[in-house]
Amino acid sequence: MVDIPLSDFRHMAIEEFDTTKLLEHAARQARERGYDKFPIVDVDSHHYELESLGEILQYMDDPVLQQLAMSATQSGGSKGTGVLPSGIGYQDIGGRVLRYSVRKLEKVGGDEHRDITLTRRWMDAMGTDIAVIFPSPMLQLGLHPQVEMEVAFARAYNRWLVERVLSAEPRIRSMLYLPFNDPAASFRMVQEFAGKPGVVGFMVTAARYRPVHHNDYMRTYALLEEHGLPLAFHSAYDWNEQSMAMMNRFISVHALGFVFHNMIHMTNWIINGLPERFPKLKLIWIESGLAWLPFMIQRLDNEYMMRSSEAPALKKLPGDYIRDMHFTSQPMEVTDMGALETTFRMIKAETQLLYSSDYPHWDFDLPSTIYDLPFLSETAKRNILGGNAARVFGLELGGKLAKVA
Repeated sequence: MVDIPLSDFRHMAIEEFDTTKLLEHAARQARERGYDKFPIVDVDSHHYELESLGEILQYMDDPVLQQLAMSATQSGGSKGTGVLPSGIGYQDIGGRVLRYSVRKLEKVGGDEHRDITLTRRWMDAMGTDIAVIFPSPMLQLGLHPQVEMEVAFARAYNRWLVERVLSAEPRIRSMLYLPFNDPAASFRMVQEFAGKPGVVGFMVTAARYRPVHHNDYMRTYALLEEHGLPLAFHSAYDWNEQSMAMMNRFISVHALGFVFHNMIHMTNWIINGLPERFPKLKLIWIESGLAWLPFMIQRLDNEYMMRSSEAPALKKLPGDYIRDMHFTSQPMEVTDMGALETTFRMIKAETQLLYSSDYPHWDFDLPSTIYDLPFLSETAKRNILGGNAARVFGLELGGKLAKVA
């Protein structure tokens, strides 16, 4: 990654800044490591949907909610006031990561949507064949106090994304947002969008306070299983959550918050027997890193051995169900290589781990984060970087897929 200092930025012409230039080092890595010889699928990358907020709001059905959202935006709500709950964060690290501000200035040409052009630029630089993209500010939409606003905006966003982005570029896919605070609306969302161009599954933003084992969600899970579409829980933080509110630094909230909600949802999912009820439903846990998984396996297994009567639906240890799930790699903790190797073994990474960059966020990981791991075989590297995702999502990658062992 190459980020240009702010002092240099002020003295250079705007047209010198583009994604290709910022990722020159990534492109060199791609050439040196021969990424063109096997498929790379990025299962978690992002775009900034609020840059297209005006377009998205045109897809909102409810005229009252649409007017409220448009009015709030026109009144200076640059972060989608009225649509998205406000949140405090320092993702640009005090302005030191300029990808955020530069993106707004980057020039694109032609008639295709701006998001397509910018996404393809970073994909080409990294050597990525297919990217599964997610929204960014919407990761906190599940905390909106108005459930009807979550539903209305989610459907508008999904319609916009399918029509304006996914249907126009087959290399870009997405797991569409489920308005999980409304179980009936979530079911309708799967009904409406399953099978649409570029839709490879559905995603729940994890920062919310709804139990995943509630009976109201069962028909949605059954419908996903019927369609063979994965369900993902994409983590985020909620600094207003009572436990998180005790912390006074963003680093603290980021370290724990991006794991906290997924730990709760995973525990509820397993202990309430959902893996037995929906054995063919593929689950993906996104952007929580990997270090939490050995803890979950050991902790839940130990508790279950002492109190198995409280989880009567289970037919094996909780850890065995966890190892059948899928996980994205970013942000992968690499400070202790021995611990990381043990984590890979414990989660069956060769078949269950999916590479993700989280680009363009400040802590994104290039494919070399996986490719350069000294304890992985060539087969394992290729599986994690693309082969596993191709199987999970049923992707057609032509000749490249045949090169995955």
